[in-house]
Amino acid sequence: MENTLVDIERVSKVLKLLGDKTRLTIIGILKQRECCVCELFEVFDMSQPSISQHLRKLKDAGLVKEERRGQWIYYSLHTQSDTYGLMEDILNHIPDQSEKIQIILQNNPTARCGC
Repeated sequence: MENTLVDIERVSKVLKLLGDKTRLTIIGILKQRECCVCELFEVFDMSQPSISQHLRKLKDAGLVKEERRGQWIYYSLHTQSDTYGLMEDILNHIPDQSEKIQIILQNNPTARCGC
């Protein structure tokens, strides 16, 4: 992907958002697969509203996008964002989140919540 120059204020905002371990982990998971809140709830020791708040911040910054399917919302990386290249570079420096994805798959929360 071609590197795009991004306004320094925008880069600063992205780096602040991804400086939070939870949000960085969420982005790492979303790099590998889309998720709904109930799936992310399986791997974080926090309430669903807290996870939703993290997702809202990432969405407001244009880092993730959401797709409504019935009453459920699925989140994925916003690959068309002007900061996607920066986010991708950062993700290359953290471990992949396969273990957390395995927890999601094993617990199968979508069967319980109806996603």
